[in-house]
Amino acid sequence: MKGKIILITGAGGGIGGAVARAFAAHGARLLLLGRKAQPMMEFVAQLRAEGIEARLLLADLLISDPADVARQAIKVYGSLDGIVNCAGVQHFGPGADESATATAETFAINTVAPIQLIQALLPHLQNRPQAHIVNVGSIFGSIGFPCFATYSASKFALRGYSEALRRELAGGPVRVHYVAPRFTRTPFNGEAVTRMSEALGMNQDSPEDVARQIVAAVARDAADTYLGWPEKLFVRLNAILPRLVDRALIRQGRQMLPFARRKLVESN
Repeated sequence: MKGKIILITGAGGGIGGAVARAFAAHGARLLLLGRKAQPMMEFVAQLRAEGIEARLLLADLLISDPADVARQAIKVYGSLDGIVNCAGVQHFGPGADESATATAETFAINTVAPIQLIQALLPHLQNRPQAHIVNVGSIFGSIGFPCFATYSASKFALRGYSEALRRELAGGPVRVHYVAPRFTRTPFNGEAVTRMSEALGMNQDSPEDVARQIVAAVARDAADTYLGWPEKLFVRLNAILPRLVDRALIRQGRQMLPFARRKLVESN
Protein backbone atom coordinates (compact mmCIF):
# COMPACT_ATOMS: atom_id res chain seq x y z
CA MET A 1 0.00 0.00 0.00
CA LYS A 2 2.97 2.34 0.32
CA GLY A 3 2.33 5.44 -1.78
CA LYS A 4 -0.96 4.11 -3.13
CA ILE A 5 -3.86 6.56 -3.33
CA ILE A 6 -6.98 5.10 -1.72
CA LEU A 7 -10.47 6.62 -1.83
CA ILE A 8 -12.55 5.77 1.25
CA THR A 9 -16.30 6.48 1.28
CA GLY A 10 -18.12 6.88 4.58
CA ALA A 11 -14.81 7.99 6.04
CA GLY A 12 -16.58 9.92 8.79
CA GLY A 13 -18.04 6.73 10.28
CA GLY A 14 -16.56 4.36 12.82
CA ILE A 15 -15.36 1.70 10.39
CA GLY A 16 -14.47 4.24 7.69
CA GLY A 17 -12.33 6.30 10.05
CA ALA A 18 -10.55 3.21 11.34
CA VAL A 19 -9.99 1.99 7.77
CA ALA A 20 -8.39 5.32 6.92
CA ARG A 21 -5.91 5.00 9.79
CA ALA A 22 -5.21 1.33 8.96
CA PHE A 23 -4.37 2.04 5.32
CA ALA A 24 -2.30 5.06 6.35
CA ALA A 25 -0.31 2.85 8.73
CA HIS A 26 0.76 0.86 5.66
CA GLY A 27 1.86 3.97 3.79
CA ALA A 28 -1.23 4.75 1.72
CA ARG A 29 -2.24 8.29 0.80
CA LEU A 30 -5.86 8.96 1.64
CA LEU A 31 -8.76 10.62 -0.11
CA LEU A 32 -11.67 10.69 2.33
CA LEU A 33 -15.21 11.09 1.04
CA GLY A 34 -17.98 12.22 3.37
CA ARG A 35 -21.04 14.45 3.36
CA LYS A 36 -20.78 16.34 6.67
CA ALA A 37 -18.33 19.19 6.18
CA GLN A 38 -17.40 20.13 9.74
CA PRO A 39 -16.65 16.68 11.21
CA MET A 40 -14.88 15.60 8.01
CA MET A 41 -12.64 18.69 8.03
CA GLU A 42 -11.84 18.09 11.69
CA PHE A 43 -10.97 14.44 11.01
CA VAL A 44 -8.70 15.31 8.09
CA ALA A 45 -6.99 18.01 10.18
CA GLN A 46 -6.43 15.47 12.96
CA LEU A 47 -4.89 12.95 10.54
CA ARG A 48 -2.58 15.61 9.09
CA ALA A 49 -1.50 16.62 12.58
CA GLU A 50 -0.44 12.99 13.05
CA GLY A 51 1.66 13.11 9.88
CA ILE A 52 -0.84 11.23 7.70
CA GLU A 53 -1.32 12.42 4.13
CA ALA A 54 -5.08 12.88 3.74
CA ARG A 55 -7.31 15.02 1.57
CA LEU A 56 -11.04 15.62 1.65
CA LEU A 57 -13.79 15.23 -0.93
CA LEU A 58 -17.24 16.36 0.20
CA ALA A 59 -20.17 14.63 -1.52
CA ASP A 60 -23.55 13.16 -0.61
CA LEU A 61 -23.74 9.78 -2.34
CA LEU A 62 -27.52 9.84 -2.09
CA ILE A 63 -27.85 12.78 -4.47
CA SER A 64 -24.46 13.29 -6.16
CA ASP A 65 -23.74 12.37 -9.78
CA PRO A 66 -21.36 9.36 -9.59
CA ALA A 67 -19.49 10.41 -12.73
CA ASP A 68 -18.88 13.85 -11.26
CA VAL A 69 -17.71 12.38 -7.94
CA ALA A 70 -15.34 10.06 -9.84
CA ARG A 71 -13.89 12.96 -11.86
CA GLN A 72 -13.34 15.02 -8.72
CA ALA A 73 -11.76 12.07 -6.89
CA ILE A 74 -9.25 11.40 -9.67
CA LYS A 75 -8.45 15.11 -9.96
CA VAL A 76 -7.43 15.53 -6.31
CA TYR A 77 -4.18 13.54 -6.60
CA GLY A 78 -4.17 13.03 -10.36
CA SER A 79 -4.87 9.31 -10.04
CA LEU A 80 -6.39 6.61 -7.81
CA ASP A 81 -5.21 3.12 -6.93
CA GLY A 82 -8.27 1.89 -5.11
CA ILE A 83 -11.61 2.51 -3.44
CA VAL A 84 -12.98 1.20 -0.16
CA ASN A 85 -16.77 1.50 0.03
CA CYS A 86 -17.65 1.94 3.73
CA ALA A 87 -20.65 4.28 3.43
CA GLY A 88 -23.91 2.71 4.56
CA VAL A 89 -27.20 3.07 6.39
CA GLN A 90 -29.24 0.65 8.46
CA HIS A 91 -32.88 0.39 9.49
CA PHE A 92 -33.71 -1.86 12.44
CA GLY A 93 -37.25 -3.10 12.96
CA PRO A 94 -40.08 -5.23 11.56
CA GLY A 95 -40.41 -5.07 7.80
CA ALA A 96 -44.01 -3.90 8.04
CA ASP A 97 -42.95 -0.83 10.03
CA GLU A 98 -40.30 0.37 7.58
CA SER A 99 -41.27 3.31 5.39
CA ALA A 100 -40.91 3.28 1.62
CA THR A 101 -38.46 6.17 1.97
CA ALA A 102 -36.27 4.20 4.37
CA THR A 103 -36.26 1.19 2.04
CA ALA A 104 -35.29 3.29 -0.97
CA GLU A 105 -32.57 5.07 1.02
CA THR A 106 -31.08 1.77 2.20
CA PHE A 107 -30.67 0.42 -1.32
CA ALA A 108 -29.58 3.79 -2.72
CA ILE A 109 -26.68 4.16 -0.27
CA ASN A 110 -25.73 0.55 0.47
CA THR A 111 -26.03 -0.85 -3.05
CA VAL A 112 -26.66 1.60 -5.88
CA ALA A 113 -24.18 4.31 -4.83
CA PRO A 114 -21.12 2.04 -4.49
CA ILE A 115 -21.96 0.21 -7.73
CA GLN A 116 -22.36 3.43 -9.70
CA LEU A 117 -19.19 4.93 -8.22
CA ILE A 118 -17.24 1.79 -9.11
CA GLN A 119 -18.63 1.91 -12.65
CA ALA A 120 -17.53 5.53 -13.01
CA LEU A 121 -14.02 4.77 -11.68
CA LEU A 122 -13.40 1.50 -13.54
CA PRO A 123 -11.96 2.96 -16.78
CA HIS A 124 -9.36 4.81 -14.71
CA LEU A 125 -8.61 1.88 -12.38
CA GLN A 126 -8.17 -0.52 -15.29
CA ASN A 127 -5.37 1.67 -16.58
CA ARG A 128 -3.42 1.47 -13.33
CA PRO A 129 -0.66 -1.17 -12.88
CA GLN A 130 -2.73 -2.63 -10.06
CA ALA A 131 -5.89 -1.38 -8.34
CA HIS A 132 -8.24 -2.55 -5.62
CA ILE A 133 -11.99 -2.34 -5.10
CA VAL A 134 -13.08 -3.16 -1.55
CA ASN A 135 -16.78 -3.44 -0.78
CA VAL A 136 -17.53 -3.56 2.93
CA GLY A 137 -20.62 -5.69 3.35
CA SER A 138 -21.92 -7.55 6.37
CA ILE A 139 -22.45 -11.04 7.73
CA PHE A 140 -26.11 -10.09 7.16
CA GLY A 141 -25.26 -10.05 3.45
CA SER A 142 -25.04 -13.84 3.58
CA ILE A 143 -27.53 -14.59 6.35
CA GLY A 144 -30.90 -12.86 6.11
CA PHE A 145 -31.53 -11.53 9.62
CA PRO A 146 -34.96 -10.79 11.09
CA CYS A 147 -35.57 -7.09 11.84
CA PHE A 148 -32.85 -6.26 9.29
CA ALA A 149 -34.62 -7.46 6.15
CA THR A 150 -33.88 -4.50 3.88
CA TYR A 151 -30.36 -4.04 5.23
CA SER A 152 -29.67 -7.75 4.65
CA ALA A 153 -31.07 -7.56 1.12
CA SER A 154 -28.94 -4.53 0.25
CA LYS A 155 -25.79 -6.29 1.41
CA PHE A 156 -26.80 -9.53 -0.36
CA ALA A 157 -26.92 -7.45 -3.55
CA LEU A 158 -23.53 -5.83 -2.90
CA ARG A 159 -21.99 -9.25 -2.29
CA GLY A 160 -23.46 -10.57 -5.54
CA TYR A 161 -22.16 -7.57 -7.47
CA SER A 162 -18.69 -7.99 -5.97
CA GLU A 163 -18.59 -11.67 -6.91
CA ALA A 164 -19.76 -11.07 -10.47
CA LEU A 165 -17.42 -8.13 -11.05
CA ARG A 166 -14.45 -10.11 -9.68
CA ARG A 167 -15.10 -12.85 -12.21
CA GLU A 168 -15.56 -10.33 -15.00
CA LEU A 169 -12.26 -8.57 -14.25
CA ALA A 170 -10.22 -11.72 -13.56
CA GLY A 171 -6.76 -11.59 -15.09
CA GLY A 172 -6.68 -7.80 -15.21
CA PRO A 173 -5.10 -5.22 -12.91
CA VAL A 174 -8.23 -4.61 -10.78
CA ARG A 175 -8.75 -6.81 -7.73
CA VAL A 176 -12.21 -6.98 -6.16
CA HIS A 177 -12.58 -7.79 -2.45
CA TYR A 178 -15.74 -8.27 -0.39
CA VAL A 179 -15.33 -8.04 3.39
CA ALA A 180 -18.21 -8.89 5.73
CA PRO A 181 -17.90 -7.73 9.35
CA ARG A 182 -20.15 -8.97 12.13
CA PHE A 183 -21.57 -6.59 14.75
CA THR A 184 -19.13 -3.71 15.17
CA ARG A 185 -19.13 -1.25 18.07
CA THR A 186 -19.84 2.06 16.31
CA PRO A 187 -22.56 4.76 16.50
CA PHE A 188 -23.81 3.40 13.15
CA ASN A 189 -25.84 0.81 15.02
CA GLY A 190 -27.86 3.23 17.11
CA GLU A 191 -28.91 2.86 20.73
CA ALA A 192 -31.67 0.29 20.18
CA VAL A 193 -29.42 -2.06 18.18
CA THR A 194 -26.65 -1.69 20.75
CA ARG A 195 -29.05 -2.53 23.63
CA MET A 196 -30.37 -5.51 21.68
CA SER A 197 -26.90 -6.87 20.87
CA GLU A 198 -25.78 -6.61 24.49
CA ALA A 199 -28.95 -8.24 25.83
CA LEU A 200 -28.64 -11.13 23.37
CA GLY A 201 -24.90 -11.54 23.98
CA MET A 202 -23.95 -10.99 20.33
CA ASN A 203 -20.25 -11.15 19.51
CA GLN A 204 -18.76 -7.73 18.85
CA ASP A 205 -15.63 -6.31 17.21
CA SER A 206 -13.99 -2.92 17.45
CA PRO A 207 -13.79 -0.81 14.27
CA GLU A 208 -9.99 -0.94 14.56
CA ASP A 209 -9.99 -4.74 14.44
CA VAL A 210 -12.33 -4.70 11.43
CA ALA A 211 -10.09 -2.17 9.67
CA ARG A 212 -6.98 -4.28 10.26
CA GLN A 213 -8.69 -7.29 8.75
CA ILE A 214 -9.83 -5.27 5.73
CA VAL A 215 -6.24 -4.21 5.04
CA ALA A 216 -5.08 -7.80 5.57
CA ALA A 217 -7.68 -9.06 3.07
CA VAL A 218 -6.30 -6.67 0.45
CA ALA A 219 -2.70 -7.63 1.26
CA ARG A 220 -3.35 -11.32 0.75
CA ASP A 221 -5.57 -10.69 -2.29
CA ALA A 222 -8.55 -12.39 -0.62
CA ALA A 223 -11.78 -12.55 -2.61
CA ASP A 224 -14.35 -12.90 0.20
CA THR A 225 -13.55 -12.38 3.87
CA TYR A 226 -16.03 -13.07 6.67
CA LEU A 227 -15.11 -11.77 10.09
CA GLY A 228 -15.73 -13.53 13.38
CA TRP A 229 -16.28 -17.00 14.75
CA PRO A 230 -18.79 -18.69 14.76
CA GLU A 231 -20.38 -16.19 12.34
CA LYS A 232 -18.26 -17.35 9.40
CA LEU A 233 -19.35 -20.93 10.15
CA PHE A 234 -23.02 -19.85 10.06
CA VAL A 235 -22.41 -18.26 6.65
CA ARG A 236 -21.35 -21.67 5.32
CA LEU A 237 -24.20 -23.47 7.09
CA ASN A 238 -26.75 -21.00 5.76
CA ALA A 239 -25.49 -21.57 2.21
CA ILE A 240 -25.77 -25.36 2.51
CA LEU A 241 -28.50 -25.96 5.12
CA PRO A 242 -30.58 -22.78 5.39
CA ARG A 243 -33.51 -24.53 7.10
CA LEU A 244 -31.17 -25.56 9.92
CA VAL A 245 -30.21 -21.92 10.46
CA ASP A 246 -33.91 -20.93 10.27
CA ARG A 247 -34.68 -22.39 13.68
CA ALA A 248 -31.94 -20.43 15.46
CA LEU A 249 -32.72 -17.13 13.75
CA ILE A 250 -36.49 -17.39 14.15
CA ARG A 251 -35.93 -17.81 17.88
CA GLN A 252 -33.46 -14.93 17.96
CA GLY A 253 -35.79 -12.79 15.87
CA ARG A 254 -38.51 -13.16 18.50
CA GLN A 255 -36.03 -11.99 21.13
CA MET A 256 -35.15 -8.96 18.98
CA LEU A 257 -38.71 -7.75 18.36
CA PRO A 258 -39.22 -6.07 21.77
CA PHE A 259 -36.11 -3.93 21.17
CA ALA A 260 -37.32 -3.00 17.68
CA ARG A 261 -40.80 -2.08 18.96
CA ARG A 262 -39.32 -0.04 21.81
CA LYS A 263 -37.21 1.85 19.26
CA LEU A 264 -40.36 2.59 17.26
CA VAL A 265 -42.15 3.97 20.34
CA GLU A 266 -39.12 6.11 21.32
CA SER A 267 -38.86 7.62 17.84
CA ASN A 268 -42.55 8.65 17.75
